[in-house]
Amino acid sequence: MEARVSEDESSPDGRAEGVADRVELRRIQLGLSPSELAHRAGMSPSYLRELASLRGDFDPEGLTRLAEALDMTSDELLHGRADPPPGQTNAGAHQRLMRLTERECWDRLGTHGVGRLGLRGDTAPVIVPVNFLVDGRTVVYRTRPESVGAVGAGTPLAIEADHLDEERMRGWSVLLTGTAEHITDPTTTDTLTNRAGSRPWAGGSRPLWIRLLPEEISGRVVDAP
Repeated sequence: MEARVSEDESSPDGRAEGVADRVELRRIQLGLSPSELAHRAGMSPSYLRELASLRGDFDPEGLTRLAEALDMTSDELLHGRADPPPGQTNAGAHQRLMRLTERECWDRLGTHGVGRLGLRGDTAPVIVPVNFLVDGRTVVYRTRPESVGAVGAGTPLAIEADHLDEERMRGWSVLLTGTAEHITDPTTTDTLTNRAGSRPWAGGSRPLWIRLLPEEISGRVVDAP
């Protein structure tokens, strides 16, 4: 016999509205129509509406199918995420946005090794994650000769890095723009290869070293007084 859970047993005040809101928000994020979501969950549109509103009796199996169709867990669907995604907590009452000096920008870049590489694509800008090292007042990274990041010398480039402190609602970001230079001197490449953090997370052979020669660096920080 199929187990069923009644609204009186399992639905504290306000939870039904929360579930319906989470279903609707996630459906929109996934780009699904109500009928497409119902088909994906293996149920009729009318039962989907009933299940999402938690009106009457509903079966846990149906709730599980709906959660899977939304790429969520049943607990996330019923109660929401215990840890909101970065940036979705409420901002502090006295936060302020400030510009970083050039030195502060380089200091922050030096504490990080992962950023976003920005370059021109055929039809639109391209943004890809990249491991990088700060070398003097330049940034270097290594890649495969056939990869997106293997740009020619003189190509305009940008690297952005940031840090978020979700608990205290603080963060900073630094943007470095300039042009690419290929590093071909064996002594230099050997020195860079032996530095801590030089191995890209993606692994594999990445023999091409590229240096971003800076033209402009800027940064901002969100903090409390």
